[in-house]
Amino acid sequence: MRTLRLAVPALAVCVALSACGGQGGGDGTPTPTPTGAQPVTSQPTPDPTPAPATVTPTVPPGGKTPKPGGPSTPPGVRATTLSGTVQGGVEPGCVLLDGYLLIGGPRDVLKPGARVEVTGRVEPGMMTTCQQGTPLVVSAAQPS
Repeated sequence: MRTLRLAVPALAVCVALSACGGQGGGDGTPTPTPTGAQPVTSQPTPDPTPAPATVTPTVPPGGKTPKPGGPSTPPGVRATTLSGTVQGGVEPGCVLLDGYLLIGGPRDVLKPGARVEVTGRVEPGMMTTCQQGTPLVVSAAQPS
């Protein structure tokens, strides 16, 4: 009789676990969780977007030498220009200017404490490893 008292709850647990494991329709697609999220079944794929490249401007014959860190062409349509003092972020390698996280740009110009003028485009949806600031992808930076 004692064996029966132990076997019945153990059997109930096995049935409950097998019922949970059997959800998913059998077609190999994961079943959504109650929050709507899908379970992770593979490694994340790397971001296909390449990192912004640093471009060294060339001087046309008879032209002026551009200032370090800045292009000689006007900014694009969605460009924002800021000036002020660069501040260090809470994470190593993160620099901010007026609440914007500076992404890319010449790091010899964009150092904490430097007074600069920065041109770039605001990317509020961009994911970063820094814990503060709205991302601003720098297209030009120069000391001011």
